[in-house]
Amino acid sequence: MLSGFQNIGRIPELKKRIGNTLLLLAVYRIGVHVPTPGINREALAAFFSAAQGTLLGLFNMFSGGALRQLSVFALGIMPYISASIILQLLTVVIPHLEQLSKEGEAGHKKITQYTRYGTVLLSIIQGFGIAFGLEGMTGPGGEPVVLNPGWGFRLVTVITLTAGTAFIMWLGEQITERGIGNGISLIIFAGIVAGMPGAVGNTLRLMQTGEMSVFKILVLLVLMVGVVAFIVYMESGQRRIPVQYAKRVVGRRMYGGQSTHLPLKINTSGVIPPIFASSIIMFPATVANFIQVPWVQNMANMVRPGHWLYITLYVGFIIFFCYFYTAIVFNPEDVADNMKKYGGFIPGIRPGRPTAEYIDKVLSRITLGGAIYVSAVCVLPTLLIRNFNVPFYFGGTALLIVVGVAMDTVGQIEAHMLTRHYEGFLKGGRVRAGH
Repeated sequence: MLSGFQNIGRIPELKKRIGNTLLLLAVYRIGVHVPTPGINREALAAFFSAAQGTLLGLFNMFSGGALRQLSVFALGIMPYISASIILQLLTVVIPHLEQLSKEGEAGHKKITQYTRYGTVLLSIIQGFGIAFGLEGMTGPGGEPVVLNPGWGFRLVTVITLTAGTAFIMWLGEQITERGIGNGISLIIFAGIVAGMPGAVGNTLRLMQTGEMSVFKILVLLVLMVGVVAFIVYMESGQRRIPVQYAKRVVGRRMYGGQSTHLPLKINTSGVIPPIFASSIIMFPATVANFIQVPWVQNMANMVRPGHWLYITLYVGFIIFFCYFYTAIVFNPEDVADNMKKYGGFIPGIRPGRPTAEYIDKVLSRITLGGAIYVSAVCVLPTLLIRNFNVPFYFGGTALLIVVGVAMDTVGQIEAHMLTRHYEGFLKGGRVRAGH
């Protein structure tokens, strides 16, 4: 592995790309600390301290702490992710978008353009929602969060937050084009990892005060390493369906006849299911922060992290969205049609519809295993906090994102080195990208 890092410096293009990536991520982290005007910081921080376990806490994690201090990047990259998911869902039901998705690079550029428009629109809507919500917030002592409420504050907030999200979107595209890895994923990765030094410092403080023993910290460390290794193993897991291509005679030449395989990932849907599940379950707790009614508060407390109802609903929603999102992004009928078009077939399975049914059956089985794996990783931090009072600072969703993005980025770096005849990070094998 050490020689792999040394080889990076011997490839000028790769070194330049990594430097561009680090520089653009540094620009993003600086912007997280640029404040939006007209806000009482102390009152806002106190309000967010009481909003842990709600959608606000989830969005704050994805924004790298920018929402907590309402910086210019407070909305983060979530509007872009939401717009991308909405476009993916609409591709299934709108024929024009479905046709664009099949037109190659030109269609992809058009869908990307629609995604940008959708991002700006969602940012404006969310910006107005945040502006109106902030005007009704107060700190624990009754002090208002907004210093001078009114349309002036609302318009400035919407313009600032929308511009911030558009700039993050541009940064992500620049990282993808000029850097290494997926820019949007790396921005989320940087936001989550930025909380790691504070988490380590807080753990050391708990050890010094005697609230956590050294033994418990060592057990926690071993457990975290084990969970990360388990995520890497599962994210790399594939079910390979053998595919045989028949021989074809074109003119005087014979083509085909080779054997290959169709790789099906265990976790096809990635981190989308836990994000959707968290958003749905945390919505009542978020609403309860603004509605001080006893029965609303009681219902919200029942679906907060740690409660048995929360865990049950969380696992159920994750399994549902794993199947739902996999059905959207992977169409067995299209795969079977393409195989039949080029003379491919699965040994023992007739081409056409029987092949599609077989692929769908295999995909359904491995998706169940993937859904159980994602549920276990996401529920583990909640169980540790609830039953053992362990300060697990990164939720399962954050852990999946961090490991998945790291695998993807390392895989792309290794691909650059291998194409230039340099040895990768691991001898005798390659690091498969997580996406």
